[in-house]
Amino acid sequence: MFERRALPDHLEAVRERHAPDSIVLDADTDFETLPPATAEDLGLLVDALDPATYPESWVPEDAPRPLHRYAGSDFTVGLPGDGTVMWTRQTVPPTVLVKARAAGTPDAFLEFLLAEAFVRIGLDVPESFLPFFGDAYPDLDAAIPLGPAAVYQIAAALYEGWLGRRTRPIFADWDDDQPRLHDAWADAGDSLRGRVADLPGAVARGETEFADATELACSAIKHGLDLPAPFAALDTTAYVDYGPEYAVRWAATTFEKLSEGPVD
Repeated sequence: MFERRALPDHLEAVRERHAPDSIVLDADTDFETLPPATAEDLGLLVDALDPATYPESWVPEDAPRPLHRYAGSDFTVGLPGDGTVMWTRQTVPPTVLVKARAAGTPDAFLEFLLAEAFVRIGLDVPESFLPFFGDAYPDLDAAIPLGPAAVYQIAAALYEGWLGRRTRPIFADWDDDQPRLHDAWADAGDSLRGRVADLPGAVARGETEFADATELACSAIKHGLDLPAPFAALDTTAYVDYGPEYAVRWAATTFEKLSEGPVD
């Protein structure tokens, strides 16, 4: 199921700087959440397993089933939406996992995703949006008048935006010592630019669901793109400082304004 992945020298340098104790494994399949039996196979390649559990009160009753499983006592790794490369601190040392779908990912962008995982591990941030929001997740759920799947998607996006605001200065500084990774980061941002600029119009015309728009806008934060309202309020130091509290307030204010008409 898992095999150690060799890293080129420039990626090894990023790992050594930000997450020197981490290991990188290729998975021979795609997954959203690793089932407990498969996750426990990681124990053969690491020093120890440190499964995380979270209070049931954090997860609304109607939340998607994978979130209930993730919070529960079974050892599970990963959540739907984690992408091609994910990381976990539920192993000792921390592990970066590369899913099988990486075979179709351009090399430069895959290297950036790996470097991004090392940076996130080094920042000691929460592993997913659930521990990020914690007991504020039900408040976010209450502030968003959409179904549980949309709330899940928006919560995951808001966490990505918060992470992106923290990691962006590191990526921006790579232009000298990590030009290949810097170029991949910049190119990914350029590919989002046109789609982000028209988000309010796309939502107003019914061409894009609000949850999808939030996901796109929050992905753009780590690239330093100009965001339209209401998403520009997420690209702030206040969001970095106040995190979940700020996100819940943003969601409540945004949906109040949306109920009155399009957000300008």
